[in-house]
Amino acid sequence: MSINESTERNSLIIPALSGLYSSLHTTAETLLRVVAGLALAVHGSQKIVNPFGAAGMVESLGFYPGEFWSFVLSCTEFFGGILIAIGLLTRPAAFAGMIVLLVTVWFHWITQGQGYPGAEKSILWAAILFFFVIRGANSHSVDARIGRQF
Repeated sequence: MSINESTERNSLIIPALSGLYSSLHTTAETLLRVVAGLALAVHGSQKIVNPFGAAGMVESLGFYPGEFWSFVLSCTEFFGGILIAIGLLTRPAAFAGMIVLLVTVWFHWITQGQGYPGAEKSILWAAILFFFVIRGANSHSVDARIGRQF
C-alpha cells in the first residue's frame, strides 16, 4: 500500500470501503464517459438525419453561415458522442462537445432569458465533458488499446 493509499484509507469514515472504492474507480469513470458519450450521440442523432436543419437557430446566435455551423453542430454531437463513448480521440471530442454545450448555456441563459434554470443541464454536461478534456480516457478505451492519447 502506497503512502497516498494509506492516507486515503485512514481519512475514510469506514476504512473497510477503501478496497471497494479503489476497485470501482476506473469502472465508475468509464461508465460516466460511456453514458455521457452515448447521451450526446443520441441527442445528436436527431440532428444528423437533417444536418442543416438547425441553420436558422445557429444564425440567430450569430453563427454564419448557418448551414455550415448546423452541419458542424450535428457532427460534433453525433460523431463526437460516439468517439467519447468508445474513448477514441477523447480529449478533442470532449473539447468540441464542451464548446457546443457552453454555447447552449449562453443560448438558454442569455438569449432565451431562462437564467440558471434553463442552462442548468448544459452547465452540468459541459462540466462532465471538461473532466474528460482534462483527464482523457482511461484504460477502458480505444485510446488505451492503441497506446496513444491526444
